[in-house]
Amino acid sequence: MTNIRHLDPHCESILQEYRDNLPWFQEEAGKVYSRLKETLEKAGLLTAALEYRVKAEDSLAGKLELKGEKYQSLKDITDIIGLRVITFYTDDVDKVASAVERLFEVDWENSVDKRKALEIDSFGYLSLHYVCRIPESEYRMEIQMRTVLQHAWANMNHDTGYKSGVEVPPRYLRNLSRLAGMLELVDDEFSRIRAELTNYRRQVRSLVASGNLDDVPLDGDTYRSFLEMNPFDALNQRIASVNQAEVHEVSLMPFLTLFKGLGCKTLGDIVDMIRKYSEGAFQIATFQIGLTDLDIVSSSIGPQDLCIAYLLKQGSGKAGIRLMFDTLNGKSESNDMIADLIMEQAKDLPFMNQ
Repeated sequence: MTNIRHLDPHCESILQEYRDNLPWFQEEAGKVYSRLKETLEKAGLLTAALEYRVKAEDSLAGKLELKGEKYQSLKDITDIIGLRVITFYTDDVDKVASAVERLFEVDWENSVDKRKALEIDSFGYLSLHYVCRIPESEYRMEIQMRTVLQHAWANMNHDTGYKSGVEVPPRYLRNLSRLAGMLELVDDEFSRIRAELTNYRRQVRSLVASGNLDDVPLDGDTYRSFLEMNPFDALNQRIASVNQAEVHEVSLMPFLTLFKGLGCKTLGDIVDMIRKYSEGAFQIATFQIGLTDLDIVSSSIGPQDLCIAYLLKQGSGKAGIRLMFDTLNGKSESNDMIADLIMEQAKDLPFMNQ
């Protein structure tokens, strides 16, 4: 139900100006949203939410009823169009702000950086608010930028009545203030950890590129960088040449868990496995596809047969082979049959007798 407002003629004229321009505001809001969304996506900035709205008539009327004397016209109201960008990290707020500054003319006099607040209980109000000019017009809009935790805190405060003029007992105020401090630390810690991980990944790429693989611990980041060196290409191409086949590229990330399970601690351990067991892997693959007419083989054939050769030479037997396929493909009764077949084939492979 719309509230009954008591507006003077001046405020009524502002409200009528809003009504006359409402379709235009709605169209412009969509345009501004699309421009900002496209810019952030191109910059690779991942956001938790990007929202926009056009101020409702009743909300505007309420604002005019309270302080209409402040405004000479609708152009003096800065939030007819409002956008909110919610980021995952505190440092991304500044990146979003930079994008906004490039896209729109910022009204610095009316913009507010609430992150500079020093009060311990101000965490949920640390948003960055830009007032910008709607392109090719004299009207303005507000763009609010904050983190997920700041947004959650602000919503919780609104729900509890904190900072809304409702009296809150001191013991609750104290607990809320403590929580605000904790959340601010968490927000900062997330950004710090991301920065350190980014730096670690740069170091990993540099270390992998240097070729000192014995010094590079095996983990998701190092293994991903290792795959960029195409370490299994030579083996795959040799296997494919048996049938003059084409190699179809697939993700080899699933082998990370397997290599770790086989005792590899560093990238150097995988390189050592390639050096020692490539011949055995080639013999296994030749036995498997040599009498077929396959003209396409998966890029996983090399590392898979490499691991099989390693397990056979280590005497892991059928149980080891089955565990390998369980690790790669998930547990299945068919893995037991595959393991039986491989163990039967292995009897006739030359590398097993070397």
